[in-house]
Amino acid sequence: MNRFLFFENMNKRKLVTPLLLIHFSLFTSVAQTSDSIIYRQLTDYGITFTTGNTVELLMSGQEKFDHLFADIRRARHTVHLEYFNFRNDSIASLLFDILREKRREGVIVRALFDGFGNDSNNQPLLKHHVKSLREDSIDIYEFDPIRFPWVNHIWPRDHRKIVVIDDSIAYTGGMNVADYYIKGTEQVGSWRDMHCRLTGPVVAQLQEIFVHIWEKTTGEQLPVAYPRPLIGDDMVFDKQDSQQVSGATIGIVNREPGTVYVERPGTAYSEGSGTVYSPPFEGEGPGVGSRHLLGKNSAMRFFYTHAIDAAQDTLRIINPYFTLTPSLNKALKRALKRGVVVDILLSEKSDIPLTPDCCFYNAHKLMKRGARVWLYQPGFHHSKIMMVDGRFCTVGSANLDARGMRFDYEENAVILDSIVTRQLNDMFCRDTLESVRLTPKTWDEFRTPWQKFRGWFAHLLRPFL
Repeated sequence: MNRFLFFENMNKRKLVTPLLLIHFSLFTSVAQTSDSIIYRQLTDYGITFTTGNTVELLMSGQEKFDHLFADIRRARHTVHLEYFNFRNDSIASLLFDILREKRREGVIVRALFDGFGNDSNNQPLLKHHVKSLREDSIDIYEFDPIRFPWVNHIWPRDHRKIVVIDDSIAYTGGMNVADYYIKGTEQVGSWRDMHCRLTGPVVAQLQEIFVHIWEKTTGEQLPVAYPRPLIGDDMVFDKQDSQQVSGATIGIVNREPGTVYVERPGTAYSEGSGTVYSPPFEGEGPGVGSRHLLGKNSAMRFFYTHAIDAAQDTLRIINPYFTLTPSLNKALKRALKRGVVVDILLSEKSDIPLTPDCCFYNAHKLMKRGARVWLYQPGFHHSKIMMVDGRFCTVGSANLDARGMRFDYEENAVILDSIVTRQLNDMFCRDTLESVRLTPKTWDEFRTPWQKFRGWFAHLLRPFL
């Protein structure tokens, strides 16, 4: 014992400092979980996180439209809608009938749809449909209409799906407005997708995104309203619904050309009950907002690559257009190399040609590096979700292709909540039961030599897919 103490005293400078460094290193390695890492990185990048939000996952078209229509029917002030397209079918017709009824009650209705999204739809809104809606006092506009010489309208398109009701309730995810989210299509069968219903301070961030694109499209400047206190049953659609999760921390990743800032006074947000939620990470005030970053051209790429790099245990992805930019492809390879379990679910069927060939090619390459890949059988899985380490997840509009990562207007909710993430993980596991696991044997059974060549050729075109 004395010998040890003497040694320690004689070599104090040489011994104590390394021990402190080792101790600090061990401490930080334990503390740096994937959700805290992505929180810090996105905050430094300029993404604002808010606490005290509620999240309700809507895992089918029927759920989404049931909830959405019920909330719109209860609207008292405003309804704002931003969609890639409104398909001219029965579900859109019902939506517009409800909106007409709300206008007669004095509710202000503003709606946007993308010109390319509408024109590429096999049942588009025509000029007389838009005219009729405007005659009924619904302010509806087309973002960047396709006009001669056409080619100058290829990029960027508004691919977001956002609804904000009374500055208090928001919807976002991967679903447009179309019957096939409920009925499916003859081409692909059932049409799976994911949406979520949000309340709390995160609603203001989605409202800001809408306000910005509304001004860009119409020239009208709208005030950015903060969340109104919800009254009574407006707070939760169904109090018995086990899908409702309260207190979630959410950041909105918004990708659009250029950088736009909106100055906001510091505001402490609260739920309708008046409860102020504490943040999960040191240094973040309870829903306090100041200078909010609306969008950066690289925002979506930054989020996905850093989220994948933050993964320590498991990474699960469902995305319909898995063409991958080089940075995403490299990030996935790095995750596999460091031992992360990477699960990817793709649909065997698709709504467009060539792109699926590139998706299967990429998935096969990752499978050979150790990724577990499933091909969903019952229909087309259009969801855009990712779950990391069971700690955080994302639900949004962005596809993992060049358009979603580099060109189009996109928006994803990053949800730092283990309960919401578990719900998505459970859905992933259920869907694998209706899928075929990709193996060297099933790959040869699934893809003919011609289809394999087509996939190789398609991957050369991935900057344009």
